[in-house]
Amino acid sequence: MTSPSHSPVIGVFDSGFGGLTVLRSLLARMPAARFAFIGDTARLPYGSKSRRTIARYAAESAQFLTQEQGAEFLVIACNTASALALDDIKQAVSVPVLGVIEPGAAAAKASSTTGDVLVIATDATVQSHAYAAACQAHGLRALEKACPLLVPLVEEGWTSHDVTRNVIRIYLNELLADAHAKGMTPDTLVLGCTHYPLLRPLIEEAVPAGMRVIDSADSTADAAAQQFKSAQSGDGKIEPATSAQELSTTDPETNLVRCFATDSVEKFARLGSRFLGRPTGPVTLVDLGG
Repeated sequence: MTSPSHSPVIGVFDSGFGGLTVLRSLLARMPAARFAFIGDTARLPYGSKSRRTIARYAAESAQFLTQEQGAEFLVIACNTASALALDDIKQAVSVPVLGVIEPGAAAAKASSTTGDVLVIATDATVQSHAYAAACQAHGLRALEKACPLLVPLVEEGWTSHDVTRNVIRIYLNELLADAHAKGMTPDTLVLGCTHYPLLRPLIEEAVPAGMRVIDSADSTADAAAQQFKSAQSGDGKIEPATSAQELSTTDPETNLVRCFATDSVEKFARLGSRFLGRPTGPVTLVDLGG
């Protein structure tokens, strides 16, 4: 393992703190890396903004991570920014950039045998049809559904509550009925929101037997580890964990994580710890402008 002073820095960006589920997966897969995470909490929700504004906000956060935190690789752990601003982010920085949507679609392709998949996400992500387009590029048919109640239920901490369980069942029953009406035979469900991994046990209870659930946070972390390994091959900077044994023996507490937020750092630390699965540590307030 490389020493901390020579470990690479991976930048992770989200409009809030849901993207910490992506960081949680990255921590297990890239034990030699350091991480800088920024949540643009002063300007969320991105879903209510124009594409131009989202692109500007996301580019500013990306430049903060690369120029001020020295990130050598960026993971855009925000579905809205990945859907609407990924090209703008890539133009704004000079390091490799990975969004969350393409890895989720690729994992669905690897999972599905029928070629029909379901996607649950927020309104903004569904309205962008980014998952449908990414799945179509992989030869899949995808049916998307917005599940607007799930994010506030997660943030309320009701991740095992019967109310949440019932809401999930209602959404999935509606989605499955729509799929049946369209003559689809879905065998895979993609979690298209970074909050949803906290609901995975309830979601897996609610899906039909045999349906596989794709966690786009895990898919993105897998893709990031492999892409960064390829980009750094030959220089000895980092060696992502590649086996189940390595993942199980990695101690996430040894990873250096710096968290930044543009507003409400106390709330970020309190709620963010649920998503990260460990204390976030000190959260630094930064000002990226209006």
